[in-house]
Amino acid sequence: MAKTALVVIDMLNTYEHQDADLLVPSVTRTLPAVVRLLERARARGVPVIYVNDNFGRWRSHHGEIVDAALSGPHARLVEPVRPDAASYFIVKARHSVFYETPLAYLLGTLDVTHLVLCGQVTEQCVLYSALDAHIRHLSVTVARDAVAHIHEDLAEAALRMMETNMGARVLPAAQSLS
Repeated sequence: MAKTALVVIDMLNTYEHQDADLLVPSVTRTLPAVVRLLERARARGVPVIYVNDNFGRWRSHHGEIVDAALSGPHARLVEPVRPDAASYFIVKARHSVFYETPLAYLLGTLDVTHLVLCGQVTEQCVLYSALDAHIRHLSVTVARDAVAHIHEDLAEAALRMMETNMGARVLPAAQSLS
């Protein structure tokens, strides 16, 4: 049986970037599903791994990223999903959660072979992360209602690509950890 980890992508965000006005409404809609998914994962002892952009702050660490997001104008979108003491945290600089990060090594040490992806942005970081998981022979589930988008049409196409081309399961968050 596959061991699962929940990967939370880029949810610790100040939303002070070019696409924020398009992204914030989608994050607001998906936030309750992300929160419930986090609660279920933690209750079941599923490892929770936050992989978050450093937003070009090359001297930052996870505490500074969390603090910056919580002091930003959209802290209400960050507070409900803030990492707990048991969560893992990996800083990334590009779209994929795997690109030049220690995620693959961490997953190996945890014996994880199945990832449940949630977070943002569906048509960018979630898509590229699913592809990189697929080429590493990891199974992937994308929690459809727990991923936020900038462009709805591209997000729908990305979900279809993940399902069709990568064999990802695209399910509601409530079914994603089963």
